[in-house]
Amino acid sequence: MAMMVLTRLIPPEKYEEWRATLAAFGGPRREEYTAARTRQGVTRQGVFVEHTSDGPMEIMVMEADDPGRALEMIATSEEPFDVEFRAYLLNTLGLDLSQPPAGPPPEQVLDWTAPARSHA
Repeated sequence: MAMMVLTRLIPPEKYEEWRATLAAFGGPRREEYTAARTRQGVTRQGVFVEHTSDGPMEIMVMEADDPGRALEMIATSEEPFDVEFRAYLLNTLGLDLSQPPAGPPPEQVLDWTAPARSHA
């Protein structure tokens, strides 16, 4: 399984909305979120917040067979949830998935997995 990590500063005035929306994706909108990520081939996703001197920063980790393809599907899908999700990203984080990224993707410099444990 391949992994992708993206980071983005959260405008302070959007922080509460960002947090509430993520809570909804993990709560009352979990089924919609799960259906969307399943369609896109995502097998695991984690979102973290780091409070930096520049403000809160979102750290998103996604595992998929092809994370680039999954991101492309999120960016181009016409499914209602995906259209709404893109609008949320644009409104909250200023992230426009229809535009190419400003720079290269993050470079992975370590990929470690624990060895399988034997059961005695």
